[in-house]
Amino acid sequence: MTYSFLLTRQWLGILGLAALFAAACVGLGNWQLERRNQAVAEIQRVQQNYGKEPIPFESARRHFEVAGPGAKWTPVSVRGHYLASDQRIVRNRPNNSAPGYEVLVPFRLVSGETIVINRGWLPIGNLRPGYPDAVPAPPEGTIDAVVRLKPSEPGLGRAAPEGQLASIELVAYTRQLAYPLMTGSYGLMASESPGPDETPLQLTPPSVQEGSNLSYALQWITFGVLAFVGFGYTARQHARMRREELEEAAPVTANSPLHPSRARRRAGSDDEEDAMLDALGL
Repeated sequence: MTYSFLLTRQWLGILGLAALFAAACVGLGNWQLERRNQAVAEIQRVQQNYGKEPIPFESARRHFEVAGPGAKWTPVSVRGHYLASDQRIVRNRPNNSAPGYEVLVPFRLVSGETIVINRGWLPIGNLRPGYPDAVPAPPEGTIDAVVRLKPSEPGLGRAAPEGQLASIELVAYTRQLAYPLMTGSYGLMASESPGPDETPLQLTPPSVQEGSNLSYALQWITFGVLAFVGFGYTARQHARMRREELEEAAPVTANSPLHPSRARRRAGSDDEEDAMLDALGL
């Protein structure tokens, strides 16, 4: 077979398209692998930190000031009182796939600093669109609480109604208050004592499942390889058809296997061989 046609502009263009498609598939595969690596790192943080014994606030102060990725989910014991008048709810916060809100309350520590505690989740309300039906008040007086560290979230670039936040962006939250907040991390409620009669629902614990990113990555890489496999198969089929067309168009000569005299000689030789075999009883 001759493959000289692969050097034509048309086939070079097809090869270029196959290469671009394969490169895109590899890029998407790498993106899925990166997402998988992030999920694995998050699972490791949950497994290492979520069930730890609480550490005192003094040991975790730097993480409330500047978030440290390795400290996420670490339980911290704090003591102080809630500043209930500055409570906010955060919009569009699903819990177990149900839409709802999360409740944030500033918490003044006995040491004088103020952190933010996420007290839990509330479902969407039926009485007033865009608001929960009721927000349980935090307990009064001095409270001993255990919270889990979570870093401040990025802003979403959109406004929220009065008394609400679009995301848990602590810098934006502190701009609404007359006192500073520690803006590196906030605390996700684990327990509080004494506890009130009504509290928001606890958020679902973080998942420790990797998900399907690895299988998606392998699929994309396979698609990239198949682009070249398909190109090679198509080129081979094209070369075969070109060869058959050339054979059909070629003139019949005396040396050609299709010449009548060569065909008769071949047939005669075959007959002689059959007669010899018959005589030998084979």
